[in-house]
Amino acid sequence: MGMRFCSLSSGSSGNCQYVETDNSRILIDAGFSGKRVEELLKSIGVCPTTLDAIFVTHEHIDHIKGVGVLSRRYDLPIYANENTWIGMRKTIGNIEEKNINTFYTGRDLEFQDMNIRPIAVFHDALEPVGYIINHKKSKISIITDTGHVCDDMIKEIKNSQLYLMESNHDEFMLKEGLYPWYLKQRIMSDEGHLSNDDAGKALGNVLSGNGEVVLLAHLSKDNNIPELALDTVKTSLYSQGIAVDREMILGLSHRDRPTKVYNL
Repeated sequence: MGMRFCSLSSGSSGNCQYVETDNSRILIDAGFSGKRVEELLKSIGVCPTTLDAIFVTHEHIDHIKGVGVLSRRYDLPIYANENTWIGMRKTIGNIEEKNINTFYTGRDLEFQDMNIRPIAVFHDALEPVGYIINHKKSKISIITDTGHVCDDMIKEIKNSQLYLMESNHDEFMLKEGLYPWYLKQRIMSDEGHLSNDDAGKALGNVLSGNGEVVLLAHLSKDNNIPELALDTVKTSLYSQGIAVDREMILGLSHRDRPTKVYNL
């Protein structure tokens, strides 16, 4: 088996991704209550007792709400960089010393049969990361909560079989919407969130049209529409010479339910 991936849910109300290999089962973030994460896992046939670890992207509550509860309940190791630990420690509560694991952003981490590389992203958190996960010949890149995608990020995530890529908002909907101006500025900034147009441009720089799977993630409830995100990114990719549905698969993560489980 290569890897199995499922976005259990993605959005401002909570984020949680599941990755499985021959010998490992991990979560990337746990931004819901422990009970809700358990329900999401069970809905795809995964028993929470079989998890091996939680890897955290950054300290915002929609990414860490259930991290402490799950660690205590199932004796799970937690992995994060030092600044993220500083930012989330009070929120997640007491964690057993043996389950506190610190990594360095940009440095590969060997976890059981996975190679995991946390890479720097651009968000208004202390030291936010995305994750690149390798197992055998399979590669997954998880890039959410970033205001832009730089050339270094492009080089790192290229040649993945599956991309979870932020497509947070439609620029027109955000600018014309009801959010206060300071919040609109935050979202549109280089340390905010990717728009649909940004996501399409970034994906056009990494896709080769070899059957990759792309799941658009972290869609705003107020400033985006799933069909609009798909259409905008699809149009962008076509303009860059990538035939969606023929050369690659474009889909969505969901705010309130899991995607299908992808086998790579």
